[in-house]
Formats: sequence, structure tokens, C-alpha cells
Amino acid sequence: MPQPPTGTAASTARAVRIGVGRLRRRMREHYDRDQLTASQIALLGRLDRGGPSTAAALAAAEGVRPQSVAMSIAALEERGMVERRPDPSDGRRQIVSATDLGRRFTADARSAGEDWLAGALADRLSADELRTVDEAMRLLERVTER
Repeated sequence: MPQPPTGTAASTARAVRIGVGRLRRRMREHYDRDQLTASQIALLGRLDRGGPSTAAALAAAEGVRPQSVAMSIAALEERGMVERRPDPSDGRRQIVSATDLGRRFTADARSAGEDWLAGALADRLSADELRTVDEAMRLLERVTER
């Protein structure tokens, strides 16, 4: 696949996508997954950030099949990381929420990843480069504003 010329929005978008993907993978290497799959961790994180949800809404948000979400929810529930209760507005549906154990796991995982990243930044970048990364983050924040 031909590479777009450097300095274009397309080349920058590609570099950001690749860099963010690598960064996420490296951060995930530095916490104990407690034998959870990437999908289970993603669902737990989404419940932690977004609050209780239905399985259908979780599937739509994650872009996966409802059956996959149902399997992940069952595995997380078996470990005590999520709980289900009937939806008060529709008894046929269930609301899934993270338990205290699930929220602690998510917080610990995020903290471990951030600790690794802080150490890597301090070890590998100069003060000027850290300021450049800070500025890039402000710019990316501006790009993602709604």
C-alpha cells in the first residue's frame, strides 16, 4: 500500500493510529490481566467509565455481536466482576454493572499502565520532548472535541 506524503493529514492520521495502537498494547502488557480476555477487559472498562448498561448497548458500543458480549458478561459475572439485575423499565432485559471488584481491577490496570508509561517517558525523553508530547496531546484533544 503506498504511503501518503509525510506532513499531510492522511500521513499524520496513519501515524497517530499506529502509535496509539502500539501504546495501548504496551500499556496492557504491564498489568495483571487476571486471565481475562481483551474483550472482557474492554467491557469491564466500558462499564467502569460509562456506568450500568444493557448487553445490547454494550455490543453496539464495542462493535461486536450480542452473543460475544453475553459470553464475556457470563465470564465476568462468574469472577464476581460484574452483576446483572432486571431492568426496572423492561423486566425482559437485564442491566449489567461493574462490581467493586471489577472497578478495582480496572483502576489497578489503568494505574499499572500509566506507571509504566510515566517511567518510559521519563527514561526515554528529554524535558523538551516531554513538552512536545504534552503539546501534541493538547492538539489531539482539540481534534477529538465535539
